[in-house]
Amino acid sequence: MSQDKQVALITGANKGIGLETARQLGKLGITVILGSRDANKGEAAAAKLRAEGIDARPLKLDITNAADRAASVTFLEQNFGKLDILINNAGIAFEGWSGNSTSTASPETIQRIFETNLFAPVALTQALLPLLRKGPAARIVNLSSIMGSLTLHSDPQSPIYGMKPFAYDASKSALNAFTIHLAHELRDTGIKVNSAHPGWVKTDMGTDAAPMDVVVGATTSVALATLPGDGPTGAFIHMGKPLPW
Repeated sequence: MSQDKQVALITGANKGIGLETARQLGKLGITVILGSRDANKGEAAAAKLRAEGIDARPLKLDITNAADRAASVTFLEQNFGKLDILINNAGIAFEGWSGNSTSTASPETIQRIFETNLFAPVALTQALLPLLRKGPAARIVNLSSIMGSLTLHSDPQSPIYGMKPFAYDASKSALNAFTIHLAHELRDTGIKVNSAHPGWVKTDMGTDAAPMDVVVGATTSVALATLPGDGPTGAFIHMGKPLPW
């Protein structure tokens, strides 16, 4: 493979927004690595993209598993020697409103959601930074949510003011903090780090009640993954527009 060809790793990429993100990046000529907890589902998803003419490779990657994270670094080192794009797409939602209110969310629920939505993406990104630094201008995209906006949560006029699933919201607020801090640390490099709010999308997590199709939902991640040199870093973006932290 040519060293000029870009390589992207998308976590949680066997379905939903992750798979569509891989499809759209692949159609741009980027080699896409589909991270998936289930190896068989990952291979099936990669085969589907390959049938569309996309250079797609499956990678068993449960982001909460330290051994899987280490294996992903080895896989990328041995096969590509670099990483141009990391999209931390994998995440979990709240498990019902009643158990996730501020006064009733259990330590176990909070821990489980933070493990997937914050601790694992941070650990994976840290492990992959040496490979991201080898590219000329790597891009890191953290899949956040408008539900992580403290500004909107505190505004009685905002559309999310009445929705307060504590553990999920807090995990996305913390992921946004990671975006800001990492972007600052890497400000003198060519690497850009941004948070993406995909929108309310028809997925297993978003349900059929969501108004947006996955094709549209993936566009924010794709745009941030392919930012030009004068694009933003340390930003919170939805469909090309900044969101308040």
